[in-house]
Amino acid sequence: MASADKLERIAEASGLVDEDTLKKSENRDKEIVKTSIIGILANVFLAAFKAVIGTVSGSIAIVLDAVNNISDAASSVITIVGTKLAGKQPDKKHPFGYGRIEYLSAMIISVIVLYAGITSLRESITKIIHPSKPDYTVVALVIVAAAVLVKIFLGRYVEGVGKKVNSDSLVNSGKDATLDSIISASTLIAAVIYIFSGVSLEAWLGAIISVVIIKSGIDMLRETLSEILGERADCDLAKAIKATVMEFPAVDGVYDLVLNNYGPDSYNGSLHIEVPDTCTANQIDELIRQISYEVYKKHQVILTAISVYSRNTQDPEIVDIYSRLKDMVYKYKYVLQMHGFYFDKKTNTLRFDLVISFDSPDRIETFRNIISRVKEEFPDYRIAGVLDTDFSES
Repeated sequence: MASADKLERIAEASGLVDEDTLKKSENRDKEIVKTSIIGILANVFLAAFKAVIGTVSGSIAIVLDAVNNISDAASSVITIVGTKLAGKQPDKKHPFGYGRIEYLSAMIISVIVLYAGITSLRESITKIIHPSKPDYTVVALVIVAAAVLVKIFLGRYVEGVGKKVNSDSLVNSGKDATLDSIISASTLIAAVIYIFSGVSLEAWLGAIISVVIIKSGIDMLRETLSEILGERADCDLAKAIKATVMEFPAVDGVYDLVLNNYGPDSYNGSLHIEVPDTCTANQIDELIRQISYEVYKKHQVILTAISVYSRNTQDPEIVDIYSRLKDMVYKYKYVLQMHGFYFDKKTNTLRFDLVISFDSPDRIETFRNIISRVKEEFPDYRIAGVLDTDFSES
């Protein structure tokens, strides 16, 4: 059991939101805003140069590239606004906070990328139908080449920071910048081909790149919508939390872990622990407090509920029944877990939960087959089996 000072620190944590976590969150927000501002300045600078060059040379590809830079700057603005709104403290209306706003800002950026791709495709098709000869200069080509290098660096930098701080908005912005560098590079290649051969391919290249951008926008949108709908918790995080809980000697098993995401790196959750039937209410209460604190301290996950399974340990006959039952159910292919076992002698009831894998062609049918077999094996007992789900199943 934990020392008294540890329990005091749990109480002092004020809802398990401590100073270190607040500081970490503030640093994350500052990093996102700083990176976004760098993106805005770089894109506005590039857009200004490309707009002038595209207009003077008559290159639709370069003009579209300039417009794309403006959309990137807008994406960075959306990222900043989304981060600021997501950082608002929980209130009565939204007690779990505003972290999911970051997913909405990532979705908006995905839509901007998709719109930019559709617009570019439309303009490229227009140029294919009504071609015009561009007039490139050495200065124009040098600036476009420099823009390619800037975009490659910017894309890697923004996406890298996004992965580091777990920001989908930054990751999407970084991917978009990398795609922009491909667009600029294709424009440069088309210009070189035109200068040496007189053949203008920029409209065709623009159409191909537009399709790539559209696909990227759809992929980004699909990923963001999936997160908004609610995805399975990260397997590594789930395993780490279970390992932390199993470090407590009084815990015989950890089951039914459910993690609810309320924004990047913001989780609330619940789980079941299995303890010997010799534990007193006071011991269980203290144990639950310890577990809540340790999980929060190590994984920044707030456990809003910890339920308890009591397992028979005193009666050798019941221990034998448990062993026989366990051996039986684990012979079935899709059984992941059996937990919550308890035999109530007063009602002659055998209780347990079965976790059937989602890989099973029919989870309900698999469960029914197992229950039928258990009833055959233990005809004198009332069988109270429950079909359970492991939401962190790997």
